[in-house]
Amino acid sequence: MNRELVRHFEPVTAEEQHILERMKHGVKRIEKDLYTSTKGFTVESKKMMQKTGVLIDIRPHTRFISFPKHSHNYIEILYMCSGRTKHIINGNIEVTLNTGDLLFLNQYSTHEVLPASIDDIGINFIVLPEFFDVTFGMLEKENVLSNFIISTLCHNVNDSNYLHFKVADVLPIQNLVENLVWSIVYPQENDQEINQTTMGLLFMQLLNYTDTIEQVNPNQYKNSIVMKSLKYIEENYKEASLTELAAKLNQSVSNLSKLIKEQTHSTFKELLQTKRLHQAERLLNNTRIPITDIIGAVGYDNTSYFYRIFREKYHMSPKDYRRYHQGK
Repeated sequence: MNRELVRHFEPVTAEEQHILERMKHGVKRIEKDLYTSTKGFTVESKKMMQKTGVLIDIRPHTRFISFPKHSHNYIEILYMCSGRTKHIINGNIEVTLNTGDLLFLNQYSTHEVLPASIDDIGINFIVLPEFFDVTFGMLEKENVLSNFIISTLCHNVNDSNYLHFKVADVLPIQNLVENLVWSIVYPQENDQEINQTTMGLLFMQLLNYTDTIEQVNPNQYKNSIVMKSLKYIEENYKEASLTELAAKLNQSVSNLSKLIKEQTHSTFKELLQTKRLHQAERLLNNTRIPITDIIGAVGYDNTSYFYRIFREKYHMSPKDYRRYHQGK
């Protein structure tokens, strides 16, 4: 990260100075009232955000002391500028964030952070769910991979409600994170639109690096397998097969089929069909390629079958669909 930005987050904050003073007197716990007004420990965005009326803000990670188990009423993104921090997610999953790593936590995960040293400089993004309206709008709506990631970040999906990307060596992602931090630290005109668009670009890049997701527990391993499966469908939809995919991932066909269904609530065949129909829809909307050629281009050799499933999804024939949308 840009050295000027790192220097911005290096100094001991007033909050940390207060912690150090209390520790001198033997008090080695945080003051929960600074972070929550609830009886439990749900960290509240209104107490974390320095500005009012914004959808995203950042603060340096609190060092020197353990931050006990808590949840958030917002989506939290953690980025390590330098050093490392150790986190315990959902009570038993230990995650180590190294320099350049990104950790996404949704509102349904619990989170504990072990003490960090002065050289362990991290940034916490406090993000309200509505901030992602633009971001998710930038992602392809029928992209099964982006849909899965959106679900992971926005819904309670058992223990899959966090994503840890090890992307220190991925320059485009590092640049986008730096741009986002810079824009929030040094706000300018149209900063909300800039920040939302930058986040959208960040997600679009992360979709290309799902293989960097850390697999530290069985659920994250399942996440990784499913994301690789979805990426395979996105890139090979014309000739994709479950047998080929299983061989690529060193999985049995039956286990992979079961895992995809369990994690996405759709079968491999249904996901593949969704992708093929969406691609056909795009070609019908944006080109004058003959329908018979489109059917072959998206992976079907049975014309009557394609017409049947297309009508089931869009409630009209491909010809009528093209006439309706190109005639607008």
